[in-house]
Amino acid sequence: MSVYPVSVDLVTDPVCPWCWLGLRYWSAARALVPHIPVETVLRPFQLDASVPKAGVPYGEYMARKFAAASAGAPDRFKAMRDHLEQAAPGAGIVFNFDAIEIRPNTLNAHRVIRWAQGQGLGETVLDLIHKAFFEDRRDIGSPDVLAGLAGEAGMDADVVRDLLGTDRDSAQVEREEQFYRSLGVQGVPCFIFNGRFAVSGAEAPDVLAGAIAEAAKKPAAQD
Repeated sequence: MSVYPVSVDLVTDPVCPWCWLGLRYWSAARALVPHIPVETVLRPFQLDASVPKAGVPYGEYMARKFAAASAGAPDRFKAMRDHLEQAAPGAGIVFNFDAIEIRPNTLNAHRVIRWAQGQGLGETVLDLIHKAFFEDRRDIGSPDVLAGLAGEAGMDADVVRDLLGTDRDSAQVEREEQFYRSLGVQGVPCFIFNGRFAVSGAEAPDVLAGAIAEAAKKPAAQD
């Protein structure tokens, strides 16, 4: 049976804890099927684009968010956090939810991820941004923080800082996000395999590896 290359659009947002878990699971999944060539293309998604560029206090933001939700939301939120904190050690992740100070706007982070991807460093930068936000409690809406993380990954931090002072690629990121929303993406992470089918959520590595194997049975859908 032929094995076709697999192209995966990974729709994600750096402030989504499930996305960090999903990114780590995705790396583990590919290691389970090393005979299948897989290309990962990171795609932007803003869980809340209305957050001001300067960000808002994290605790207040989350309190408002769940106060506006339906009855039982606090219990669901606690169950979600408990699950994430239990799964985190196995993925080499630390979540410091209670110590996060700023809920940032993520447009700038998505721009940096876009530039990093052009240099083959997309997943590295995304992982560093996740870690900076969830573990180190840094403001990933800050151009200085983002430029520093880009530099840590091997990019030119000064160039990234200068670009963040412009609107370079902002419109492109927003258009790309709207395209994936138009396809029906409502939550992240979302893995779209060869343009044929999607897996939503931070599924376990063996589930994602199975999806890779399934996608490899047919060539990618043509535009």
